[in-house]
Amino acid sequence: MSESNPVSFSTGFKWLLGLASLVVILGALKIAEAVVVPMLLAVFIAIICAPPLAWMTSHRVPPWLAIMLLVFVLMIFSWVLVLFVGSAIDTFTLRLPTYQARLQDEAVKLLPYLERLGLPVTREQLLNHFNPGSVMRLAGNALTNLGGLLTDLMLIVFVVIFLLLEATLLGDKLHKALPNAEHSLNQAGDFVRKVNKYLVIKTTVSLATGCLITLWLWILGVDFAPLWGLVAALMNFIPNVGSIIAAVPAILLSVVQLGLGDAALVAAGYIAVNVLMGNVLEPRYMGSGLGLSPLVVFLSLMVWGWLFGPAGMFLSIPLTMIAKIALEQNPSTRWVAIMLGN
Repeated sequence: MSESNPVSFSTGFKWLLGLASLVVILGALKIAEAVVVPMLLAVFIAIICAPPLAWMTSHRVPPWLAIMLLVFVLMIFSWVLVLFVGSAIDTFTLRLPTYQARLQDEAVKLLPYLERLGLPVTREQLLNHFNPGSVMRLAGNALTNLGGLLTDLMLIVFVVIFLLLEATLLGDKLHKALPNAEHSLNQAGDFVRKVNKYLVIKTTVSLATGCLITLWLWILGVDFAPLWGLVAALMNFIPNVGSIIAAVPAILLSVVQLGLGDAALVAAGYIAVNVLMGNVLEPRYMGSGLGLSPLVVFLSLMVWGWLFGPAGMFLSIPLTMIAKIALEQNPSTRWVAIMLGN
C-alpha cells in the first residue's frame, strides 16, 4: 500500500498541474482577445489558401507571384464584402424600429387564439414574456458585431501574406533545424492535410449553403437576402444550432414583410437546404472521422464564446476540430480524440 501512494500522488499532481496550466492559458487568451481573434482568422484563411498556392507553385509559378495573386483576390473580396455588409447593416439598423413594431403587432394578433385555447393572456403579459421584437434587436446587435469584425480584414490579409510567405520556407527551415526533420515533416504534413481537408470542405459547403439561402429568399422577395445568406454561411460552421440561429431573424422578417404563409416557405427552404448540405453532401465528402459529438459542440460554443465573444462562437467548432485532429496524431492522446468524436 505504501508503494502505491507516491504513484497516485504523482498522477493526481500531474492532472492538477495540467488543469492549472489550462486555466492560465484560457485566461491569457481572454485578455489577448483583440489580438488572438484576427490571428486565428488569418491562420484559417492561410490554410484554405494553401491548396491553390501549392497548385500554382507546382505549375512553375514563382512563389512570390502566386502569393501576390492570392492576396489580390483576397483584398478584392474583402473590399467588396466590407462595402456590402456595411451598407446592408446600416440600412437594416435604420429599419429595425419599424420591424420591431410590426412584429409586436403580429404577436398581439395571437391573443384571440390564446383565449380560445383557454389561456387568457393580456397584451402586456404577452409582450413581456414573448416579444419577437427583442429577437430582431439581438439580430441587429449581432450584425453590428459582424461589421466590427470585418473592419479587421485588412490586418488579417496582411497576416495571411506573411503566413503564406513563411509556409513556402518552412520545409527548408525544418530540414536545417531538426535532426530528424523527415519524420517531423511527415507528422506535420499529415496534420495539415487533415485540417486543410476539414476547413476547405466546410468552407465550400458553407458558401454553397449561403448561396442557396440567398437565392431562395430573393425568389420569395425577402429584404436583405444576400445578408441573410452571408449569416447562414457563417452559422453553418456551427453544427446543429447554427442553422437555427441563422434562420430565426430571416423568418421573423418574412412574417413582418410577407405574412405567415411566405414565412412558412422561408422556414421550409432553410430546412431543405440544411438537410441537403448537413446530412447528405457534407458527410459524404467529409468522412466519418471528421465529426464532433453534440455535447462537445455545445460545450465548445460555451467556452470559445466566453473567451472571444460572437467571433469565438464562429471559431469554436473549427478550433475544437483542429484540437481533435492534433490529439489523433499522438497514440497517448488518441483516446481523447475518440471521446470528442461523434
